[in-house]
Amino acid sequence: MRINQLARIKNRKYRYNKTKDNNNEPFIKGIVTKVFTMTPKKPNSALRKVLKVITRIGDIIAYVPGEKHTINIHNIVLLKRGRTKDLPGVKYKVIRGKYDAIAPIRSTSRSKYGIKSK
Repeated sequence: MRINQLARIKNRKYRYNKTKDNNNEPFIKGIVTKVFTMTPKKPNSALRKVLKVITRIGDIIAYVPGEKHTINIHNIVLLKRGRTKDLPGVKYKVIRGKYDAIAPIRSTSRSKYGIKSK
């Protein structure tokens, strides 16, 4: 590596966290204002379920993980930080099984949603 290349690497700016600041609290509670779907970036294709949520730190777009959801406008949801890589601008996820975001009924991969097997 040449000297000017090393100098450039050394002077790189710090990459800051792009999620809105919530005073280092792990979760945020909010009220759903809009329920819609988004299509992911180029190599993937699907209809990802997404919410627009109003919180004390402003309007947030959040991804709903898991199969099926019954979340409507005016429902209360709990959010956590964590971006969805193939959805631009989506930097929060909904926590299922808390408040109005009921956990999906699953036969496999249950541990994440706290559902016992039948």
